[in-house]
Amino acid sequence: MNPTERLLDCRRIFLRGLQVEAVIGVHEFEKDQAQRVLVDVDLYVSPASPARDSIDEVVDYDFVRDLVLERVARGPIALQETLCDDILRAVLSHPEVQAARVSTRKPDVYPDCEAVGVEVFRFRPTDR
Repeated sequence: MNPTERLLDCRRIFLRGLQVEAVIGVHEFEKDQAQRVLVDVDLYVSPASPARDSIDEVVDYDFVRDLVLERVARGPIALQETLCDDILRAVLSHPEVQAARVSTRKPDVYPDCEAVGVEVFRFRPTDR
């Protein structure tokens, strides 16, 4: 089965605009104080539909939020790419997550644009 076909029986759950204060950046002034970072996460999960309308049948949103908050709390990060990759690896470790998209953006970098950011998408590795 090709990777795209794996998404056909998935449900997408998402976390949008989680605002965190992170020590992130490569410039000296960014290393001294936290700045706002907005995080979006999309998870493609299977099975797609719960049979009993029970939280134990789905991926709980708390799992995603807690992962992001834990990573940011661990300490300084130089690159948004690193933050995205760390979050992505963590969410793909959940057995029901087949693929994920993670994006981060820093809204306060430039006064003349909404934000600067990074986005990554990846499928869960399949056993061969």
